[in-house]
Amino acid sequence: MPTSAATVSSAPSSSRVRVALAIALLVGGAAAAIGYVNDPVQFFRSYLVAWLFWLAISVGSVTILLLHNLTGGGWGLAIRRVLLAATGTLPYVALLFIPIVLNLIYIYEWADSEHVAHDSILQFKAPYLNERWFIIRGAAYFLIWLLLAFFLRSQARKPVPTDPDAARRTRVVSGLGLGLTGLTVTFASIDWVMSLEPHWYSAIYGVLMLVAWGLQTMAFAIVALVWWPRLNRISAKPDPQNLHDLGKLLLAFTMLWAYMAFSQFLIIWYGNLPEENVYYIRRFEFGWQWVAIALALLHYVLPFIVLLNRDIKRRGPALAAVALWLLAMRWVDMVWLVEPAFKRTGTFVPWIDLALTVAIGSVWLALFTWQLPVAEITRRVGNAARKGGSHG
Repeated sequence: MPTSAATVSSAPSSSRVRVALAIALLVGGAAAAIGYVNDPVQFFRSYLVAWLFWLAISVGSVTILLLHNLTGGGWGLAIRRVLLAATGTLPYVALLFIPIVLNLIYIYEWADSEHVAHDSILQFKAPYLNERWFIIRGAAYFLIWLLLAFFLRSQARKPVPTDPDAARRTRVVSGLGLGLTGLTVTFASIDWVMSLEPHWYSAIYGVLMLVAWGLQTMAFAIVALVWWPRLNRISAKPDPQNLHDLGKLLLAFTMLWAYMAFSQFLIIWYGNLPEENVYYIRRFEFGWQWVAIALALLHYVLPFIVLLNRDIKRRGPALAAVALWLLAMRWVDMVWLVEPAFKRTGTFVPWIDLALTVAIGSVWLALFTWQLPVAEITRRVGNAARKGGSHG
């Protein structure tokens, strides 16, 4: 491990990172405030996009940590500290759920009693899609996620168990937790995203969202692993073998996301049922078709081709650049999933979505860096490099 890692301060982030986050909060917050004054209804719809984007990384970190407890490998050790710090933002993300709860009528048509009174389908779904049970389910999701995050963080403070029984118990809890995470993310995606268009449904929507959150988390973890030491002027570099493994996992998540997204589209479009294909019809009109094409080419084809290159997967800056690109594409995909449910005529420029993503994200990143001392990153990377574990 480089000697600089031992002498670096464990301050949450460098001064320039703090300044950048403060500027982002001011600019994003001011733009979001202007958006609220001009169009409060659109403000809360854009708020949902921004909130879901950062929620995905927080919950995805819990999922990948549980997965690593079951599989092991140096790749997980390399990003473990990053993921643990991301799970620490869950209380903040949970608090940000409150504005959504208080303004459901602006976001979900099933929350408008007058609209429901004239819609037989919404009346049929009312025992599930109603404000009371929406809030109860949301609270249950966050309770499970927070408990799992607490388990993972408390486990990280303990020495690596040498007792086979203790290790087995950890794997059992992690396996159960992974199952719970899969269920909660599935139902949360149905509640928070799919119910934006309550006449439409997809049997694989929850799995698609789970994979998307995993892809987004892996991309963020790679960016943080490579660039946080650089921002804090530390010379430590991640082990090339661990980077290679992380790059292969990023490629795998990208391919799985594309497979799930295309499978959903193919089944619905080929079935040609009006109550199902209306979802894609809305996303192939008024400019949204260009976003769909961009997602196919820039979210899948381009990263797929680039990540096939072995050298790119072993070079930190190059891999981080690809991961950062995928993070941007994840945001575009989130806008494409949410906004066409509301904007069904005319061209839409999601500037309020971006402003709120920046504003919420600046606080999220500040909390993340507060829990991520740089010396800990370099120490964990050094440990992972020495262990040299790899799956694939």
